[in-house]
Amino acid sequence: MELTGNTILITGGGSGIGRAMAEALLAAGNQVIIAGRRKEVLDETIAANPGMHAIVMDMDSHDSILSGAQTVIQRWPALNVVIHNAGIMRREDLKRGDVTVAEAEITTNLLGPIRLTAALIEHFLAQPHAAILTVSSGLAFVPLSLTPAYCATKAAIHSWTQSLRYQLRDTAIQVTELVPPLVQTELMGRQHATNPAAMPLAEYMQETLQILQEQPDTAEVLVERVKPQRFAARGDYTAFYQAFNDRLAGQNN
Repeated sequence: MELTGNTILITGGGSGIGRAMAEALLAAGNQVIIAGRRKEVLDETIAANPGMHAIVMDMDSHDSILSGAQTVIQRWPALNVVIHNAGIMRREDLKRGDVTVAEAEITTNLLGPIRLTAALIEHFLAQPHAAILTVSSGLAFVPLSLTPAYCATKAAIHSWTQSLRYQLRDTAIQVTELVPPLVQTELMGRQHATNPAAMPLAEYMQETLQILQEQPDTAEVLVERVKPQRFAARGDYTAFYQAFNDRLAGQNN
């Protein structure tokens, strides 16, 4: 993906990684449209970033995704990049037998990108150059036992991204997977934004953009901090998984 001259739709663009990426890509010379379900958050973001645009889109709703995609294509026909950033992450106690969290996360984190890609694919295939960027997680490769459904959705996104990339290999659409480590955002609440175990958001964004600039054809964007998770299976995975979960479980007690 080239870092300038694009028209980019970013889901979950009003906060966290999505907002940081939207601001960086706007500054790099792209037209940026952010999408999210909370209009007040979108309005605050575009007010702070002149030239940025926004559209309300609920990633839980197939109808909202379809209508939102049609609106974006109509208003910004040069659209050629989508970044599937929207996601939710909640703790689960599997001993309770409650699937409410799992169902919500599967709908938003997995079905959302699948549905939006389906709604945009015909338009993207007609563009001379296009890109689809998914956002998985280091937790796709070494899951955190406190958030099992979230980790499962990110593992599924990684798998789905590989299949999408292969099926689009003979087209002008590039498929790239962003694999963040634990990053200081409010994904799990305000306290998480200052978690000392997490990577500062500004540092993550700087390293991510540097990788995209230096390796525009890369399949996976891996900052150094996420590589131990991404490649854990190459070593003693069982020991890594146990130590990783023991450390984070201790921090969350």
